[in-house]
Amino acid sequence: MIATILIEYRWLAPILLVLALVVGPLVGRWLVDHRRKAITLTIVSWLFVAALTLAPNGRSARIGCEVQWMLPTWGRVELIANVALFAVSVMFLGVAIGRPLIAFAAGSAVSVTIETSQGLVVWLGRSCDTTDWLSNTIGSGVGALLASLALCLAGYTRRKSHQSRRKARA
Repeated sequence: MIATILIEYRWLAPILLVLALVVGPLVGRWLVDHRRKAITLTIVSWLFVAALTLAPNGRSARIGCEVQWMLPTWGRVELIANVALFAVSVMFLGVAIGRPLIAFAAGSAVSVTIETSQGLVVWLGRSCDTTDWLSNTIGSGVGALLASLALCLAGYTRRKSHQSRRKARA
């Protein structure tokens, strides 16, 4: 269903990615001061990712993974959508935990888990593809950069975060 929408509206995924690139750091900057909202948006975005990637689609599939390595381009809208999807989720996570590199690693690990599930759980009707993992990991890198920029805009440092948590406990 999503693939059909993306093909019918080829402009949608690139516009969403550009929007994430432009607005992401500003939203992330705001979320630095609203950690619970950042956590909530992280959870909602990962649930959205799970729904899009793990919902059964009614097709038959076989166990295994197709190994190919295509980079996302503006013309490959499904791959651009993967980049945008993970960029937003990882940005939310990076801002929520204040650690963009850990968020990047988590995004790539989530992608491996999704692709492995798609390759092993045949009743989902999904297919595992290394290109999806690559696009998701690129999106995770973009999200980590957006989170880093948001944290920089907020003047965030780990020491500052640690001190404010210590004061909150006292």
